[in-house]
Amino acid sequence: MFLQIENCFKNMKQKVIVIAGPTASGKSALAVKLARKFHGEIISADSRQVYKGMDIGAGKITKKEMARIPHHLLDVANPKKQFAAAQYKRLAEKAIKKIITDKKIPIICGGAGFYIQAITENISIPEVKPDAKLRAILEKKSTKELFNQLKKFDPRRAKNIDKNNRRRLIRALEIIIKSGKKVPELKSAPKYEALIIGVKRGSRELKESIKTRLLKRFKMGMVKEVINLKKSGLSWKRLEDFGLEYRYIAYYLQNKLSYDEMIKKLQKEIENYAKRQMTWFTRDKKIRWVADFKQAKKIIKEFLSD
Repeated sequence: MFLQIENCFKNMKQKVIVIAGPTASGKSALAVKLARKFHGEIISADSRQVYKGMDIGAGKITKKEMARIPHHLLDVANPKKQFAAAQYKRLAEKAIKKIITDKKIPIICGGAGFYIQAITENISIPEVKPDAKLRAILEKKSTKELFNQLKKFDPRRAKNIDKNNRRRLIRALEIIIKSGKKVPELKSAPKYEALIIGVKRGSRELKESIKTRLLKRFKMGMVKEVINLKKSGLSWKRLEDFGLEYRYIAYYLQNKLSYDEMIKKLQKEIENYAKRQMTWFTRDKKIRWVADFKQAKKIIKEFLSD
């Protein structure tokens, strides 16, 4: 085992493992088991888990579930402030460097396809500053118009984005318009040799997992978490912009939805989000799909031995 890991560090291009897949597919638990097996540390690839105080709704792994495996890029940002993909890439690469220096294996785990792509394909994301004038123009458009404009400029990005999230749509358009480039044009030579493992679940199994996990999160105090975020100074609009759980609980707390309506609509929206994630990931032919730990372990052993 240690010989395999040493081989990883002797290669000119550093090796990185990615555990990807749709929400509620069991990525986090699998990543922890693999990290224990292969002496790894985990880097979260989730656009909401970077924020402090967003734990239950964002599905942040608990200390107990971490099983003493170091996790990076959790709780690194203030939810009152925008956290851009360029910031994620910079912090993730810093974490990868530290993990490799410590002779451990970096394991990126998450469902944010764009974040994962930024690392594995070395996308040079421009750190575009917010443009008030441009945003004012975009704000006048309907959410549907914003999504259609993004789909025209960058179809692949549009397939993975939350089409109801105005904040993300405007930011994506802002980057494209200001930089004059879309994602495929911003790629550089990859920094790492990446093995991407996809966790695949059957449609019925995934739907059941989404439902079970959602009800569990409500019992854990997810509504209270959103109330606390509101009390800390976040606006309803900001909470809604975080999407999914935060959006629908915010609707409920503003009496825009009943409790039962909230759960029904939220469950359906999470299912749709999982479909969008799978649409993004299935386009990547480099992903090695697995159903369990045993399959993943075999593939990783071969990868580290090369």
